[in-house]
Amino acid sequence: MSALDQLPAFSVGARTMLGDEVYFALQQSILDGTVPPDARINAGELARRFDVSPTPVREALARLESDGLVEKLPLRGYRTTDLLDRRQLGELFELRLLLEPETAASAAARRSAAEAEGLEQEVEAGRIAIDEDDAYRLLSQHDVRLHDLVFRAAHNETVRQAYARTHCHLHTFRLAYTGSYVADTVAEHSAVVAAIIAGDTKKASTSMRTHIERSRDRLMSGLD
Repeated sequence: MSALDQLPAFSVGARTMLGDEVYFALQQSILDGTVPPDARINAGELARRFDVSPTPVREALARLESDGLVEKLPLRGYRTTDLLDRRQLGELFELRLLLEPETAASAAARRSAAEAEGLEQEVEAGRIAIDEDDAYRLLSQHDVRLHDLVFRAAHNETVRQAYARTHCHLHTFRLAYTGSYVADTVAEHSAVVAAIIAGDTKKASTSMRTHIERSRDRLMSGLD
């Protein structure tokens, strides 16, 4: 049985699925383990599964390759990449510890009233998501949005783009798709946002560092 046979059926009515829809559907299936690591992915089989032409499938696979979730094999199509190992995970969190605490401090100093309100609203969205049936999926999306809002509030687009290119969240979510740390994550986000809204640069940096270190420890514990 092909790994793609595990994909749910997709239907968007009479219209043709767009490349974005194919991308997000396949991305989610890789992140939640429906399509496991080291699984062969055949573009033609995907096109039939999604009932689309090859073009949106090729677009989706190119984006997933850029994310580091699939890799192209010469003359053999694509495969899903392996999960991060301890060394790779440690390196990723080293980068986060270099970038994000100072970014949070900058956000506390530079955020506008609208950006502060957006951060507060995102924390509330995270609290609501905890009680939903698909809490982990919703919380993973919340986490991406929250950290990006902090980067935006720091008003340093170079740092934001440099971080975005690591696709850190995709790989850590894929590694620990269990939902075991959902509530803790939201509480830690709340502490970071409260400090940013208060304009407390030192506390914003400390709260972000604490959040990242605890996230790292939770994931490392899962690997153990």
